[in-house]
Amino acid sequence: MLKFDDRGLIPVIVQDASNGEVLMLAYANKESLRRTLDSGEVWFYSRSRQELWHKGATSGSILKVHSIAKDCDSDTILVRAEPAGPVCHTGNRTCFFQDFGKEDID
Repeated sequence: MLKFDDRGLIPVIVQDASNGEVLMLAYANKESLRRTLDSGEVWFYSRSRQELWHKGATSGSILKVHSIAKDCDSDTILVRAEPAGPVCHTGNRTCFFQDFGKEDID
């Protein structure tokens, strides 16, 4: 059984099925997970807009599901997917394109 947080959400890591690159992190609720399983395309729950979000619905950069796994604690999901284009809203292929350093902590 999945372990959702107190808002009914669970983190979802999306990885490129072809090369293992981490593309993004977002959150899902039960309904977005059901839609993901039913459609074969990734759905999330937008915490800022408080609504379901079909990845790529406006940009065309959908994520086609290849596999879904849960971690050993059942509190995080890993989706291996085929991206149809850039995944990040900035236009980058992945959301993880910025270097991190000590200055980011302060």
